[in-house]
Amino acid sequence: MRILIAGTANYPASNGQAVFTQNLTEGLARLGHEVVSVLPSETGSPYSATRSMVRIEALKSANLNRIRSNVYFSLFSEGAIQRIFESFGPEIVHVQDHYPLSRDVVQVAQRRRIRLIGTNHFMPENLAAYVPVISRVSPVYRRMMWKWMLEVYNRLDLATAQSHAAAALLRAQGLHVPVYPVSCGIDLKRFRPDPGVDRRAIRLRYGLDPERTVVLFVGRVDREKRLDVLLEALYLLPRDDIQLAIAGRGAADKGLQALADRLNLGDRVRFTGFVPGEDLPALLNSADLFAMPSEAELLSIATLEAMACGRPVLLANAVALPELASDGVNGYLFRPGDAADAARCLALFADDPASWRQMGLASLERARHHGMESTVERYETLYKGLLDGAYTATTDGDRGLGQTYSARA
Repeated sequence: MRILIAGTANYPASNGQAVFTQNLTEGLARLGHEVVSVLPSETGSPYSATRSMVRIEALKSANLNRIRSNVYFSLFSEGAIQRIFESFGPEIVHVQDHYPLSRDVVQVAQRRRIRLIGTNHFMPENLAAYVPVISRVSPVYRRMMWKWMLEVYNRLDLATAQSHAAAALLRAQGLHVPVYPVSCGIDLKRFRPDPGVDRRAIRLRYGLDPERTVVLFVGRVDREKRLDVLLEALYLLPRDDIQLAIAGRGAADKGLQALADRLNLGDRVRFTGFVPGEDLPALLNSADLFAMPSEAELLSIATLEAMACGRPVLLANAVALPELASDGVNGYLFRPGDAADAARCLALFADDPASWRQMGLASLERARHHGMESTVERYETLYKGLLDGAYTATTDGDRGLGQTYSARA
């Protein structure tokens, strides 16, 4: 098949959408498909290149570094997109968002009667930090943001979401096309339990205490991740044997460090900054517990990677995160935004080290159902079904594909 995949976030960004898009395009190319990835240029200037058998068409862009680093937008790109369609002749078009570049791609594909699929990575909370005045009027803001997204996604032939909860959310917001829950997938060969990791050396490299119970967060350090809840939970837990590691960078860095200072947390919290990809599996293997306090996760690649390394998890009981954990089985779920409840769960975990190994094994078993190879094969099945006319407006996405992952396997 000739598959065109378009979106605003892609290499070299490291957010969930970018990681998924890169993994999907390269996975499809390895299966023998011709793949073109259309994205905004990270240099600002347009270029064509080939990376891991994927043809890259990077369009002229403007950066938004004053608002958020590593974000680029391509506007008025319809002419360039038409030329790509003419030279490539895609059979399937798969968009990853509803932003201007993808909107132009959808318009061109519709005029050419090319089958369209879209994966949603969006929740209004993702943009709230960047429109602070409007987002404070929460109901109005959410309606505006969902309407903006649905204007594009209701023009597709079908949509996918990373979890059952994410698919249900789209239906509830008014998505009318069939929607299928398909895991975003992770690299199970790279993220796995590694007993050979020198946990002490890795911890010392990142300023972490080899003797304490280390609770690790990995991801964008942005307001939507609700890392303030973990800091406040640590403050409410008057004990020195737990250390929180926040690995990553983002717009909320300075504010969270100021909060940690106000709470007088000292070395009970460590901001490691950016962690190179080659270090990430070892860092995950050196932690005792992985934490994700966000209330806006449609699945969470970072959590799955930690689970694939055999880590127990502490998760907010919100959106799709409950699909990854069961209380007391592979970790704990706490009430979203409730620092006292998060502190309670932290204490339960720290006081019962005998349970950590079994919890880690339970995490590992669940993560095995989210391998990237299976995800790529599921998208290949969806593409073929679209070309064969297998999906209609009445198709039930939870049952029609027969290959969605098991949320509680």
